[in-house]
Amino acid sequence: MRVLLKQELKRLWCSPWQLALVTYIPLISILCLWWLFSAGLPRQLPVAVVDQDNSQLTRTLTRNLAANAVIKPITYTQFADAKAAMTQAEVYAVVVFPHEFKRKLLTGSSPTVDIRYNSQFLLVGKLLSSQLQLSVGAGLMEVAGMKQLLNGANRATVAVNLSPVTSQTTALFNRNNNYVGFLVPPVLIALLQLLAMMVFVNSLNDSLIRQGEQYLLPAKFWWHVGAKVLFYTPVMLVHGGFILAWLYGVLRLPIAGNLLLLIAAQAMMFLALWTLVILVFLLMREPARSVSFCTALFAPAFAFMGITFPVNDMPELAQWWRLIMPSSHYIDSHVSIISYGAGALQVLQQSISYGYFIIVLALAWGLHRVIWNKQIALTTTSQGEAVGVKS
Repeated sequence: MRVLLKQELKRLWCSPWQLALVTYIPLISILCLWWLFSAGLPRQLPVAVVDQDNSQLTRTLTRNLAANAVIKPITYTQFADAKAAMTQAEVYAVVVFPHEFKRKLLTGSSPTVDIRYNSQFLLVGKLLSSQLQLSVGAGLMEVAGMKQLLNGANRATVAVNLSPVTSQTTALFNRNNNYVGFLVPPVLIALLQLLAMMVFVNSLNDSLIRQGEQYLLPAKFWWHVGAKVLFYTPVMLVHGGFILAWLYGVLRLPIAGNLLLLIAAQAMMFLALWTLVILVFLLMREPARSVSFCTALFAPAFAFMGITFPVNDMPELAQWWRLIMPSSHYIDSHVSIISYGAGALQVLQQSISYGYFIIVLALAWGLHRVIWNKQIALTTTSQGEAVGVKS
């Protein structure tokens, strides 16, 4: 095993791409992704405003939209132009104030403010939906209050009539609605899983033996795999530890549990990831196809974590796909430790979900036996033909 570990170190040193994948590429990628979300909350999101009434009231409502830090209103004269801009992602939402809006409102009618947003941008769409309704509703509430005051109602009665029941929503584990603490950890974990997959599949591809147009597995294949697991698991844990140290040490994001438990949970995630990569590698046994298939499999990992979209609302196929994502199993432990302060026993109970990957490892073991037997038979046949030709 010591000899195989030295071979892995030599291969790593002689491969510039592999060396980059385990050194500076993860660090640069992690810091760049954090920088993208470092503002904490989206601000000045472009919103198309189509004012078909052009009254003092609609201009006031437009100013209310501009006063909201999240919204950047852009005026359009035609609804078709605003709709085209939203289709091309130049704006994320459209607000339409209809013709005679003020007159209908003051005469007791119920005019409709048309608010449309692009739901393909999940978080941006939800944020704009709430902020647009809040800004427009606050402006309309002022108009309704003035109308009641002109009719002789006192201020206390007006307040009760306009809002008889008030509610306050407070996020338990994200009081400031900061996207850094909410989005950045799962995004970085998805990135870490993708990088770890690339590192391990490249290492497995290096062990293939080229023979003509075919690739053969090396002898003592599982010894090679064991050496790679022992070599690359600590390397990727260093990057995982850097993510945790950056988020919860440098940035001081709130944490209720123990960081060491998160390191242990990451180790289990990597071990589960290696089993999947080994199975795909044995199925493909060709470098380009192995990398392509693994990338397609793990690239959408963030969407299946259940952070931005509830797991129970996912289609059944997506829920099955989620089960084969090691990062989806890890994120449950991550949330439990960070938000709820889960202990070692609870994390151990959650790790039972990794039981699926024992089946994956068994499949890989059986597939290797089949491939190795075919390889031996092919080699024996080739040697026999060579002897026959020589004699």
